[in-house]
Amino acid sequence: MGVLDVGSFSARLVAVPAGGTPTRPAVRHKTRLRLDRALDGRGRIDRAGIAAISHAVAAARRAARDAGVSTLFPLATSSIRDAANNSAVVRSVAADTGVELRSLSGRREAELAFVAARRWYGAAGGPLVVLDVGGGTVEIAAGAGEHASMTRSLRLGARELTRTWLGEDLASAERVAHVREHTLERVRDALAGTESMVREGMVVGCSKVLQQLARLAGARPQRDGLFVERGLHVDDLRRWIPRLAKMPPSRRAELPGISRCRSRQALAGAIVAEALLSVVGARLTVCPWSTTEGLLLGLLDDVAAGQRPAGLYRVA
Repeated sequence: MGVLDVGSFSARLVAVPAGGTPTRPAVRHKTRLRLDRALDGRGRIDRAGIAAISHAVAAARRAARDAGVSTLFPLATSSIRDAANNSAVVRSVAADTGVELRSLSGRREAELAFVAARRWYGAAGGPLVVLDVGGGTVEIAAGAGEHASMTRSLRLGARELTRTWLGEDLASAERVAHVREHTLERVRDALAGTESMVREGMVVGCSKVLQQLARLAGARPQRDGLFVERGLHVDDLRRWIPRLAKMPPSRRAELPGISRCRSRQALAGAIVAEALLSVVGARLTVCPWSTTEGLLLGLLDDVAAGQRPAGLYRVA
């Protein structure tokens, strides 16, 4: 069984056998995408972007079939879910590939990121506050049990913030200060009344944005393995934000951890991460699992319990 996660920068297939674990996937397959470049002024994915999605989905389907994957969940994340022409994109991809992409709400994605973090750290992790900074949205989940007791989804993703506020290659100090203030206010408003819950848990970061920022701040690279502890402190972000604002994307891409495709959004990602850590706790620990693994674990649990999960695509 697998999950095909179609995001802004890639379509990623992860599959495991029944009774397996995402720590040791039987299949990994990734096709690069650049949907951040495919959005027009009205927030619609253009024809080239739709064609790229269809190509990536077809490639993942072939990889799944060749590897003997019987079923998969084709997940469209916020880059497609929140596009102004979402329905047309899904129809076009289904006509081209036979695979109908499925979307989950932001809050459901927050729940799944929490499941992934809980499985990674176990009961010994205690109460958790899970942060997932994506391209379009930010998901926040908290709780002391197996499942989150509080979830939030905010339209403050790194791509969205860049598109709305930080479109120029270089950002003035005044613009950066305004965006930082605006973002912090949004996060505080969203979490008002939950202070006791979010302050008592271990803060966990579950996203590529936070992984790359941790690497920028000195964490060990991903090639050192899943089980290396990596962290990110709010003070690291406060040192880097003014520096990133003065760099064009080409220069940011030369920094440790910042990939070329995400370099334009690195400043926005740092601003969002700073706002989150200013509210929920000064430091986060990076979790290598996120929504994809949370969804896959849930599907495997359903199958083990004799249930047929909804939304699955049977690979021909």
